[in-house]
Amino acid sequence: MPDTWTLAGLLIALFHGAGFLTSVHVLMTGRTPQGALAWIFFLVLLPYLAVPLYWVFGPRRYDGYIDSRLTSPTPFDSIVGELHETGAEYICDRDEGRSSLVALERIVRLPFTHGNDVELLIDGEATFAAFFDAIDRAERYVAVQFFIVHDDGIGRDMKDALIERARAGVEVLFLFDEVGSRHLPEHYKAELRGAGVQIKPFSTTRHANRFQLNFRNHRKLIIVDGETAFVGGLNCGDEYMGRDPKMSPWRDTFTRVQGPSVQALQLSFVEDWHWATDEIPEWNWEPKPAPSGVDWNALVLPTGPADTFESCSLLFVALFHSAETRLWISTPYFVFDNQVLSALQLAALRGVDVRILVPERADYETAYFAGWSFHDDVLESGCRIFRYKEGFLHQKAVLVDDDLALLGTMNLDNRSMRLNFEIGILVENETFASRVEEMLEEDLARASEVRQKELEEAGFFFRLKARLARLFAPIL
Repeated sequence: MPDTWTLAGLLIALFHGAGFLTSVHVLMTGRTPQGALAWIFFLVLLPYLAVPLYWVFGPRRYDGYIDSRLTSPTPFDSIVGELHETGAEYICDRDEGRSSLVALERIVRLPFTHGNDVELLIDGEATFAAFFDAIDRAERYVAVQFFIVHDDGIGRDMKDALIERARAGVEVLFLFDEVGSRHLPEHYKAELRGAGVQIKPFSTTRHANRFQLNFRNHRKLIIVDGETAFVGGLNCGDEYMGRDPKMSPWRDTFTRVQGPSVQALQLSFVEDWHWATDEIPEWNWEPKPAPSGVDWNALVLPTGPADTFESCSLLFVALFHSAETRLWISTPYFVFDNQVLSALQLAALRGVDVRILVPERADYETAYFAGWSFHDDVLESGCRIFRYKEGFLHQKAVLVDDDLALLGTMNLDNRSMRLNFEIGILVENETFASRVEEMLEEDLARASEVRQKELEEAGFFFRLKARLARLFAPIL
């Protein structure tokens, strides 16, 4: 029987061997030379700590998730084929409007479509009232997806609304992120299942991803009968209604979508549902124009770590480079990489009116301090930063010039750009853009502009916290 020293030697050899093999993996898959070199040094010097940390936090690709627009054959081929066949009349001709938007279509492998109507839903009261009205009208099916679901007042209202529809014979699917909703009690899920609601977690450790705990499904979607969809920033919990005194009033935005873009939003949900359940629901895949008669161009933007490219990061870079006169951004988190920072700086340097609206309050302290560390880099190029004073600003919005607006779940941080599954809708229309402009102008009126030397004047320990927090930017 081997003695203690022999076992210890074997264990040390095992860890160093694992460190070497993991270093080879880093060398072959590392995104940047700097990051790869840092991981390799860490793995060689301290493999006992570095090996488990790497396999949780290191990988940037989410293996195993079926990308319906990349591989063939897939379970989604018939759906995609049907959409191409029935929806061809709604695909926009990119010879009209901004030719630069072709890059965005190629990033997400979806086309701009016309015939869409998109309505802004500002803050929790208006958003959840619209949710419940649409759910109450559902006749065939309802699909609900949130990153965070709480068993509180609004969470129970959502549960009751879904149970009522399920008991009326409507097919109800409910998808939640297993990490974001880790505190959701079993009795909440059991009550839904007992009424016939199909409720499932999106598990990022499923299939070949057992150790990849760092990925999240951050999407928030509701689909009703394949005719109405909702996408935006709010989760399902009382704090999003402004009922948490520490964060109230909560400032957020959702959108209600009708028209051909509903099918693209629905496809995103079905891909996530298939990952969670290995099932594909039989739903309505026939695109229809918005019943209001509004005819706006829109592009659905699903992004995530299963994509070939770092799609969310490229999306921001493409949008920022397309700006000619104005680039207004609202984001709760302000932590990004060099290419996005460079795109912001270049926009400002070529004379674009760049304004970035962020919250004054912090819900995650590390991300808050990391955001401060970027202030000088951004301000010196001519960008302007505003801090929202009245409550917590959680909305995600980008306004480009006078005709392009993005609303969705994407934050301006590395987690959204590389680690999260996200989704948004980009609308190409002057009327909609003017409504987003009005909304952001009201928000800016409730904010104060950051001065260039503000970080320097904040004191040594504040700056130290900011610089230390920036070290964690790649996983924030």
